[in-house]
Amino acid sequence: MINLYEVSETNHMIESENLDVRTITLGISLLDCISDSLDRLCDNIYSKITAYAKDLVRVGDQIEAEFGFPVVNKRVAITPVSIIGASSCHTTADYVRIAETLDRAAHDIGVNFIGGYSALVSKDMTPGEELFIRSIPEALERTERVCSSVVAGSSKTGINMDVVRLMGDIIVETAHRTKEDDSIGCAKLVVLCNAPDDNPFMAGAFLGVTEGDCVINVGVSGPGVVRHALTQAHGLNFKELCDVIKKTAFKITRIGQLAAERASQELHVPFGIVDLSLAPTPAVGDSIADILQEMGLESAGAPGTTAALAMLNDQVKKGGVMAASCVGGLSGAFIPVSEDRAMIEAAAEGAITIEKLEAMTCVCSVGLDMIAIPGDTGAATISGIIADEMAIGMVNGKTTAVRIIPVEGKNVGDFAHFGGLLGDAPVMPVNRKDCSEFVNRGGRIPAPIHSFKN
Repeated sequence: MINLYEVSETNHMIESENLDVRTITLGISLLDCISDSLDRLCDNIYSKITAYAKDLVRVGDQIEAEFGFPVVNKRVAITPVSIIGASSCHTTADYVRIAETLDRAAHDIGVNFIGGYSALVSKDMTPGEELFIRSIPEALERTERVCSSVVAGSSKTGINMDVVRLMGDIIVETAHRTKEDDSIGCAKLVVLCNAPDDNPFMAGAFLGVTEGDCVINVGVSGPGVVRHALTQAHGLNFKELCDVIKKTAFKITRIGQLAAERASQELHVPFGIVDLSLAPTPAVGDSIADILQEMGLESAGAPGTTAALAMLNDQVKKGGVMAASCVGGLSGAFIPVSEDRAMIEAAAEGAITIEKLEAMTCVCSVGLDMIAIPGDTGAATISGIIADEMAIGMVNGKTTAVRIIPVEGKNVGDFAHFGGLLGDAPVMPVNRKDCSEFVNRGGRIPAPIHSFKN
């Protein structure tokens, strides 16, 4: 039973420490919408999404009013479009029509993002899947609320370097098509390795083919709560520090479990998972980098940063898993540069680099996230960065991702402005040494030997 102290403590977390339910994401399978007629497919998609998700925003607002904690985002994730469009799409324009249908549905039901304009191509790709991938830049230019993802690798299949090479070109074209808004299209596009089927966070959310017809997945976040707890932990040794983080993560996750259960009950949809990820925002006091500094680092990027992040990630999982009946998704600590105020400051000061961020992704969720780079960065360089991050995920059996934004017209030292939770990002330097001969070899980097466990 919850006592009065816990009620007071939770209220303080909400009012002063930025505790919130970051997203209630409704996963909807569109497999039964498939048709060989594009018109019929689009009608089916719109009808199913608007029927299943018509009450999602209302229920999210109701939960917020009933329990007093913010429910920041209400979102939808769908079956990857490259699958549902395979029978009816014969040009890139056909796939773009699906994207526009998704955008219209998202607007009409009031969600801020809809994820699943996606392809699962970690081993190889069909001609239709390649056609879909080539449609992404136009789709993101012509829509507002659609998010796109491409799964280019896994620990079981290796890294599809043909896709990695292609995605360099796709990211550059997307940046160009949305250059008037600081290339914001790239902020809604992510390349993944070992993508989970139940991720509630954008831009990588889609409903995997292992899922049912409809499911509720919740992401809860509380970097500010963890940071506040650590302000009371000065002088503690690492074991004691770990206990503080675990206990705090437990309290945060209970909020997510409560929101998930109530959303499931009100929408008459099965509850899937609570994602334990600590997701920062640009708000003061809601920062992963602040947590690292509270542990004793002068700034994110200082020596010891990777070790501190590894400990934080592990203790959040250990504490959170005891507070929820089912956990999944990504479940860790996000380090998106543009969405974390203290990370922005560290990047602007040069305390943190892309290479240091890459090292940090070995121990956290999810990868190189919301990083702005010079707009004249070549496609091959971007593909090389993607390949490096896919390799970290493949070898370590974890989810990694790249959401990188070559901001057309801007150079190192400039700022890109995306607005809202996407925040602002300093344009960071990249290694200019040529890797084109490597990424242009084509084919597939095989899975590591330890992946063969059958």
